[in-house]
Amino acid sequence: MIVVTGATGNVGRALVSQLAADRVPVRALTRDPARAQLPEGVEVARFAGPGEPAAMAALFEGATALFLHLAAGGEDTPALLAAARDGGVKHVVVLSSIIVDHDEAAEHPIHVVHSELERHVRESGLGWTALRPGAFCTNSLQWAPQVRAGDTVRGPFGEAMTAPVHEADIAAVAAVALRDPAGHTGAVYSLTGPEGITTREQIHAVGRAVGRELRFEEIAPDEVPAEMFPHVPPEMLPTLLKSIGDSVGTEAEVTTAVADVTGRPARTFARWAEDHADDFRA
Repeated sequence: MIVVTGATGNVGRALVSQLAADRVPVRALTRDPARAQLPEGVEVARFAGPGEPAAMAALFEGATALFLHLAAGGEDTPALLAAARDGGVKHVVVLSSIIVDHDEAAEHPIHVVHSELERHVRESGLGWTALRPGAFCTNSLQWAPQVRAGDTVRGPFGEAMTAPVHEADIAAVAAVALRDPAGHTGAVYSLTGPEGITTREQIHAVGRAVGRELRFEEIAPDEVPAEMFPHVPPEMLPTLLKSIGDSVGTEAEVTTAVADVTGRPARTFARWAEDHADDFRA
């Protein structure tokens, strides 16, 4: 039995679906099971925190492995890991961030929270594997409202360069490590897509996927409204915009970890856009 936290998020949902397709017993944790809409045959359980110790302990009965998302534990991550260990879990695959690879970014808020998360996992007494994805392809869903409304997408830094990774590839690496812990204990995998691509090129790829010619109109960073980046806390937006701006004119960081672990190449952004075309249609 594999327990998946963040089961209705982008990576968690993909992981649950992949495990279910392979008939691997999976217990998906969510704060609202009634709205989970996960594949048939998946055990869906209400996520219980440390304030409900008996309920939290029950989540790990019969489980041997855990997929841990940052939002699952928060400040209570050590208690969650202790409950997992007491319930019989032997291995945890933790979803971290590629920024932890970079010591020069140690003061960055994203580096701070994910470094702390990894520390809790290393100190848990469990076997562990750390996944450090870079930019997610799903970040481009922030452009969906504009794409639905017309053929012009406005945003900052059209030439910003990243190598975004498909959530299904992150999930595929997680699935391998969860099913074969011995082969991946203590491993750290930095995950990216297979190639660099600019923001402008991403918008054009989305246009091809939906069968329309989209135009990217660049705006100044100080004109960016908070709602343009809905997945980012407003207080972190300036830091994010600086990071995006710093990538203009650079080479994207590209790794081969997805292929190394899964045995097949990472999916391209164009493939992701095709997979999510309906999300951009009115």
